[in-house]
Amino acid sequence: MYHIPGVLSPQDVARFREQLEQAEWVDGRVTTGAQGAQVKNNQQVDTRSTLYAALQNEVLNAVNQHALFFAAALPRTLSTPLFNRYQNNETYGFHVDGAVRSHPQTAGCALTFLPRCF
Repeated sequence: MYHIPGVLSPQDVARFREQLEQAEWVDGRVTTGAQGAQVKNNQQVDTRSTLYAALQNEVLNAVNQHALFFAAALPRTLSTPLFNRYQNNETYGFHVDGAVRSHPQTAGCALTFLPRCF
């Protein structure tokens, strides 16, 4: 596991936080398969919203411009990010990540934590 600092600047993180506070959140199970839906209990930004599209593009642009990320991960393609939150007693339970969303995922997963609950 690699810690890759500086993918998002502190200013980016602050702006994301502000925008996520205004986001429309939906049941996180909408993007999981049947097995994951049994244990997934969280919320995520509605993937049909304009905010989701804007934040998704910003994250993908930041990752695409980060040399250390590419050196460490050597990705062939990048899946679109999801923006999730956990409140109160929400969890994702014990699960194995699904290997396919829109295209195969083989050995990489990138998580960015914004250190504050929304």
